[in-house]
Amino acid sequence: MQFKELAAGGRDELDYQKLAFDYTRHPDQDVSHPVRRPVVVVGAGPVGLALAIDLAQREIPVVLLDNDNTLSTGSRAICFAKRTLEIFDRLGCGDRMVDKGVSWNVGKVFFKEEEVYSFDLLPETGYSRPAFVNLQQYYVEGYLAQRAAQLPLIDLRWKNNVTGVAQHHDHVVLTVETPDGSYELEADYVAACDGGRSAVRKLIGQESKGRTFRDRFLIADVKMKHEAPTERWFWFDPVFHPNQSVLLHRQPDDVWRIDFQLGWDADPEEEKKPENIIPRVKALLEHSTMKDAEFELEWASVYTFSCLRMEHFRHGRVIFAGDSAHGVSPFGARGANSGVQDAENLAWKLAAVVTKMAPDALLDTYADEREYAADENIRNSTRATDFITPKSDISRLFRDAVLELSKSQPFARTLVNSGRLSVPATFHGSALNTADAESFLGCMVPGAAAADAPIIRADGSNGWLLRELAQGFTILLAAGPAANSLTRRIQDLDLKGMSLKVLRIATGSGIGEADLTDADGLLTQRYDLRPDTAYLLRPDQHVCARWRQPSADQIHQALMRALAIN
Repeated sequence: MQFKELAAGGRDELDYQKLAFDYTRHPDQDVSHPVRRPVVVVGAGPVGLALAIDLAQREIPVVLLDNDNTLSTGSRAICFAKRTLEIFDRLGCGDRMVDKGVSWNVGKVFFKEEEVYSFDLLPETGYSRPAFVNLQQYYVEGYLAQRAAQLPLIDLRWKNNVTGVAQHHDHVVLTVETPDGSYELEADYVAACDGGRSAVRKLIGQESKGRTFRDRFLIADVKMKHEAPTERWFWFDPVFHPNQSVLLHRQPDDVWRIDFQLGWDADPEEEKKPENIIPRVKALLEHSTMKDAEFELEWASVYTFSCLRMEHFRHGRVIFAGDSAHGVSPFGARGANSGVQDAENLAWKLAAVVTKMAPDALLDTYADEREYAADENIRNSTRATDFITPKSDISRLFRDAVLELSKSQPFARTLVNSGRLSVPATFHGSALNTADAESFLGCMVPGAAAADAPIIRADGSNGWLLRELAQGFTILLAAGPAANSLTRRIQDLDLKGMSLKVLRIATGSGIGEADLTDADGLLTQRYDLRPDTAYLLRPDQHVCARWRQPSADQIHQALMRALAIN
């Protein structure tokens, strides 16, 4: 299939697992000297595709190289968090993800034969997206690929395998192997999004370090029709799989994902055989509410995992994102989600540097912020794995006692860890933040991802806050006595070509003109708004400054700081 054929979009009758894209010889292969491109992204998985789309939407031409010509097979990453869905909204494909996916907020934890407690990851209303959507990775890649095909600034080249990386003071030279032989391609910057076995990482002599867990897990994708609730079910030491753990998730197309812990001594090839998987699934169903369900096996894999990362995500003009930079266990859905959030953090910074709106030093803050986020993910993932798979009798005794107590004692439930599920990192110590000079309530601190809330537009239509934000910087300004004059002074600032959108918010005070109205008070509550309160949001929708009544000069200084301009 020609990649551009995907641009029509909406064709869910496609079998995304079987799509094969045509290799096409590119004119860059027929020149005597390498062609220079602003950005080359290596790897067309979810992270590379998200980064390429984001850059293209910011008017940055991008070459996207992939050593294969297919999408992923099997479910692989399936849990996509609310923040990631909000990013997909901005990239133009969020609705497709949610419409196809299975939305869920509730999880249940079982110990042996009993349910010990349940939890709700989104207990309050007023968000446009659910806590999580379950969606097979090949759909996510397919929808992103279709969106990419709609953007003429993305040049996606299949079967283009990077085999050499040479760094120079102002560019990178890539050697690319194709079915027609090799060619060289220059880039101002290279983003390596080529997965846990990153070729780019190896080519520059780097490695990821951390902890490998001596355990094996079986993934079984099972097709069956059943009206069980759309929830996350996790068993510790169930009678149908004693001394191990089991995780059950529902996916689209009547596919259910089951993870069975196997132990380190399990033979991966034996465990993948249908005659060994089917009895395990039957035993699970017999001890659940789905005992009468008929099923067929769709896909299976046995995996081990590690929690690790590169020491530094930036190496000169080569920058790493997603699994090429860091890896975690699957418990907590922190892999793909953190990778897409890497891409969002990197895209606006690369765009600002390439267009000379910001200095090269802005890219150092990508590394600082996302290394911090990776450490947070690894810490949570390691703790979850240690709880799920205790390595000593004492550890198991403690875990089982906690699970017994959690049946009746709420405090014990905070100690249970079946995977602390993905949330966006808050960059408390980011060099791009302007510290608070006044007191605020709530979690919208500098460095936090902006919270969504329902709004009413000036024309009376209903909407959501995050969808009103600009591709560049945005000021959220609560309507008040000084809001209109501040807006005029902001418009008079010399922003050196920077994009800054002002959104005046009408709150319960009813003072002043407004672009948006806080529909039911949730925006006021979540941002602790008072008349003339202002928030400065970065292009990746993270808070970088807030004030009770700022001056235009304070806003300008915070903007310069957020762009790493001294």
